[in-house]
Amino acid sequence: MSNVDLTIAGRVFTVACAEGEESHVVGLGKLIDSKLSVMGGMAGQTESRALLFAALLLADELHEFQSRAEPPATPTQDMLGGDPELLEAIALRLENIADTLEG
Repeated sequence: MSNVDLTIAGRVFTVACAEGEESHVVGLGKLIDSKLSVMGGMAGQTESRALLFAALLLADELHEFQSRAEPPATPTQDMLGGDPELLEAIALRLENIADTLEG
């Protein structure tokens, strides 16, 4: 385990992370800090409320990104261009080859 210091809205938070993940966690902290900056910081809000809004903004961005992403294709779909008839023809050919080898 390792500890990193994150500066968010001018305040330092020490958090634990796995060895080798320090730079990634620091980058996440910077992302949260930038969201708070876009919101105008924490002026007039409690710290927890401001962090909640920053988390909601980030969650919304993630949701938008995921909803625009295409569903992952299976390796078979990638290789065959998603053509089920071609897949069926290949399966039939393989069965014929297997029958010949067994025969």
